[in-house]
Amino acid sequence: MSELMCAPATSPASMVSLTPDKGNLWAIVLAGGEGTRLRSVTRRLYGDNRPKQYAALIGARSLLLQTLDRIGALIPPERTVVVTLASHAPYVEAELRGTARPHVLAQPCDRGTAAGVLLPAHWIRNQDADATVVVFPSDHFVLEEAAFMCHVADIARAARQRLDEMILLGARPTEPEAEYGWIEPGETVGRTARGPLHRIRLFREKPSAAEAALLFHAGCLWNMFVFAAPVSALVEAGRACLPQLHGLFVRLESFLGTPHEPWALRQAYALAPATDFSRSILEARSVPLTVSKVSGLTWCDLGTPLRLARALRSIGIPAGWVAS
Repeated sequence: MSELMCAPATSPASMVSLTPDKGNLWAIVLAGGEGTRLRSVTRRLYGDNRPKQYAALIGARSLLLQTLDRIGALIPPERTVVVTLASHAPYVEAELRGTARPHVLAQPCDRGTAAGVLLPAHWIRNQDADATVVVFPSDHFVLEEAAFMCHVADIARAARQRLDEMILLGARPTEPEAEYGWIEPGETVGRTARGPLHRIRLFREKPSAAEAALLFHAGCLWNMFVFAAPVSALVEAGRACLPQLHGLFVRLESFLGTPHEPWALRQAYALAPATDFSRSILEARSVPLTVSKVSGLTWCDLGTPLRLARALRSIGIPAGWVAS
């Protein structure tokens, strides 16, 4: 195993100033997870069971605030939607107090990542039918943030031109990690300023260890679960792959912005199936998928104490306490 379970930087990242987008670009920030695998760490730091996105694990700010800071270089708070759970309200309010506040959508309960992505997609479509959206998890470690957001800006621009597609970011793997999604790039179908866009030939979510080894040696990429798409393409993916969930969210749209919205949201989630976005939509490939390879960045999903410890060591912070 390599020392850091991340896509490593191959060269120093240049600090590029981003101009905040003035068009129809929106951000969806996924902050509804419970972070159970890091609960021992967050309990030790805070004395409670807060999910990891509300914890300052690397640096002085929480993972959620670091994510919002990163996004804010490109997308303003008024076009940023944070998706949480209603049970997270005390943590969310504490984190966002005194900040330029994004929109917060509190799900009544956890129905998986498909609902976490598609609920804000329907909400955004109701606000801006021509929107392009970029989806970001709230628990990632990115060392070269400016370069990363420049890459995000590139795929967002490309998504505006490729109206029926989702464009995923893929990281060069350092080992055959079975807990990530894997992407097999196919033929080149376009370019951005940072390189080619490849049609995705195969998407495999959390394969077996043996299959992950084959994918690693075949030159496949880790799915970073950061992607850009027209909001219409996201909604269409939900319609094609998850018609029950799609129907519930379409009916919900007529209640958005009314006094009945909280009631309608509870009704929708009471009937909604629990589904995973990667397995139900990305593996199904009901809409065209392309991938842009990210190079020269240090990145990882802070999903486990081991990944957190490796990320801390990569920036010179002793991390023995994480697993102790």
